Amino acid sequence: MSEQLSYRDAGVDLEAGDRAKVGLKDLVASTADRFTLSELGSFGGLYQVPEGGDPQVLVASADGAGTKLKLAFATGRHDSVGHCLVNHCVNDILVQGARPLFFLDYLAVGEMDEDVVQEVVRGVAVGCKENDCALLGGETAQMRDFYAPGEYDLAGFVVGIVDRSLIIDGSRIESGDLLVGLDSSGLHTNGYTLARRIVFDVMGLSVDDELPGTGRSVGEELLSVHGSYLPVFKRLFDTGVIRGLAHVTGGGIPGNLPRVLPDGLGATVDRGSWRVPSVFQTLQDAGNVDRYEMDRVFNMGIGMIAIVSEHDVDAVAASAAERGIGSRVIGRIVPGEGVAYQ
Repeated sequence: MSEQLSYRDAGVDLEAGDRAKVGLKDLVASTADRFTLSELGSFGGLYQVPEGGDPQVLVASADGAGTKLKLAFATGRHDSVGHCLVNHCVNDILVQGARPLFFLDYLAVGEMDEDVVQEVVRGVAVGCKENDCALLGGETAQMRDFYAPGEYDLAGFVVGIVDRSLIIDGSRIESGDLLVGLDSSGLHTNGYTLARRIVFDVMGLSVDDELPGTGRSVGEELLSVHGSYLPVFKRLFDTGVIRGLAHVTGGGIPGNLPRVLPDGLGATVDRGSWRVPSVFQTLQDAGNVDRYEMDRVFNMGIGMIAIVSEHDVDAVAASAAERGIGSRVIGRIVPGEGVAYQ
């Protein structure tokens, strides 16, 4: 007689999965608002579309936490990656003038570690609460054959809303408009494959070693939470001062700023207008990375760019300063295409 097998023998622990879901119920419920119509456990999340005076448009985006997860595995700290994921997705729809309504997460694990799942989703819930959006649901999948013990993958999906008349599509951008760069909080969620190669293979550091020039450990610096810029802009949208926004993610400024510019317009960026944070200088020097390569891999200290007329720079700077975020004019819009550095 052949051996009797169970799903658990094959690597999927249904009981552990059920226990994890029970533990997540309060985290999910803590993000609910008056438009949330369902609870954790339903097949689909229900959310009432808020009513508005103008026709409204739903804006959706999806992303993953990338190889920043490798830092979470190495340090045993799993809360910041979920928080980063929410903020990244929120920033992506923010550039079109949308505020987030709800978020869904997808967590795939090799083996079910209930404490790790709790910590990851706790970070997601914190991000949702800070951005005033509901964590409407998600999925936790056990796939031992795909992921090594102690490893997982994390992705997120956000849906937001904007009045059709207030969509930011770049059509109002004009030659002569100024670029206001807002500080990043570190690497955010991009460039980690190169950063890890430099820090661990070239520099020979561990996650507990100090990263030169930063005054922080490798783990602390590289797990800094990807900042959300929603608080800076949500009150400015109604004023009409924002003509364009670019979230500086993979591709850096050269790869992201042109995405929001109309045909026939490019931009000049003054590299000397801001101080590049020490973490990027350390990576460039230790890895002997060309500055052009740094510019297209990392955000180099600028996490979001607002495009405004010269008369509206102060409004953006004041709103950023209220939230403790530095800003400055880093360039301007010019006839042409692409991004040229000065």
